[in-house]
Amino acid sequence: MTGLYVALGDSMSIDDYAGGPGRGAASLLHRNHDRDFADWAGRDLPGWTLRLLARDGAVVADVLDRQLPQLTEVPDLVTVTMGGNDLMGAYGDDTAAAAVVGRVAAQGEGVLSRLRAVTGPSCPIVVTTVYDPSDGTGEVPGSGLPPWPGGPRWVAALNGELAALAARHGALLADVHARFRGHGVTAGDPARAEPRPDGRDLWFCGVIEPNAWGAHQIRAAWWEALDRRG
Repeated sequence: MTGLYVALGDSMSIDDYAGGPGRGAASLLHRNHDRDFADWAGRDLPGWTLRLLARDGAVVADVLDRQLPQLTEVPDLVTVTMGGNDLMGAYGDDTAAAAVVGRVAAQGEGVLSRLRAVTGPSCPIVVTTVYDPSDGTGEVPGSGLPPWPGGPRWVAALNGELAALAARHGALLADVHARFRGHGVTAGDPARAEPRPDGRDLWFCGVIEPNAWGAHQIRAAWWEALDRRG
């Protein structure tokens, strides 16, 4: 079987923080890295083509205005990671965060509407929730950022909008937020730079990026969503 897999969004999808080419979440979904994840050998998309349009630092407007216009073929599978950078831009400001969540909902509506117009109703689109490196505490001590007690509440609000978008457009929801709980500050220092720490319970690096083990877990959440679809 062959097909076209398109990965849209931000650094949750890319290779850069997971140790290099082939190690990010989208790359692993496309082609498993057997040396790191031997038990996932063969659980990938042989014969498929990957178009990795996701970019570091992308906000929802970038997905809408820069990434979607690059779709020149009809995809057979799409994953989307978006919203986290928008919320980080309002870090520490509850009023600004409320506005961001509303903007993400509106722009995300545009993303899913345009995607469905291209793909038709049968293509699996996987929308991804945003994780929380503070594990619900509102603080990452090694980050240099001040605590934001309201932060986890706004992450939950953002994820609620992403879930609603997925439901309205017949998309699948990969709950990365729930999957990553307990693998941020609870497991170590998310501000560490190492892409492949010895302890595999820590899934973050650079505060908000998925390390190699986090990228695998995002890929696993996508597969779970696809498995539920059958």
